[in-house]
Amino acid sequence: MAHSCLKCLKYTMCVANLLCFICGVAVLAFGIFMMASSNYAALTPSLASFNIANILLITGIIITCVSFLGFLGALKENRCLLLSFFLMLFLMMLLELTAACLLLVYEGEITERVKDDLTKGLNDAKGNSTHSKQSDWDNIQKNLDCCGINNVTDWGNNVPESCCIPEDPSCKSHKYRQTGCLSKVTSFFEKNFLTIGVSVIVLCMIEVLGMCFAMTLFCHISRSGLGYKF
Repeated sequence: MAHSCLKCLKYTMCVANLLCFICGVAVLAFGIFMMASSNYAALTPSLASFNIANILLITGIIITCVSFLGFLGALKENRCLLLSFFLMLFLMMLLELTAACLLLVYEGEITERVKDDLTKGLNDAKGNSTHSKQSDWDNIQKNLDCCGINNVTDWGNNVPESCCIPEDPSCKSHKYRQTGCLSKVTSFFEKNFLTIGVSVIVLCMIEVLGMCFAMTLFCHISRSGLGYKF
């Protein structure tokens, strides 16, 4: 009976971690694609290391490494790998909860910091004809259907064509997108606050479930005398 439970736990963990590994590889590939095309570093100059592409890249690496560790630990019935998998999941959950709490407590300060950095990035793009800097702003304005940080006046006399309404892409009628990009992003998070909160809770529950599976398998292996020792 104990051996059957061990097998069931083992293959459940293998399948779950294999799926997580595939998701991690997909996130990693998307991060590399974004880094190769445009990493939006010009939007926030002082926070260039925390652009979307780098965040996706780091997230993908962490997911693939942790899931591979769990998969290998379950497959080989290695207590050392299972314990490492448990500790890494625990640390990840602590970091996620800490980050969520900090975002809630310092929401106003973070928004102001991002706004100041966006203003600096936009001023750099206005005073610099470098294609990459302007291209980052063009991409974000077209994708989010916005213009500037607060509105079109942020660009002064150097309004790019990406601010033009889709019906008049060359701005012959001088009609521009009215909503600022910062307002678009903040309104998105406000509208989807419940969804984001539920997603974080579900993610933490999955991590807790993974820790329970890892520790249960660890204990089964220890009691049955199966698997590799430390």
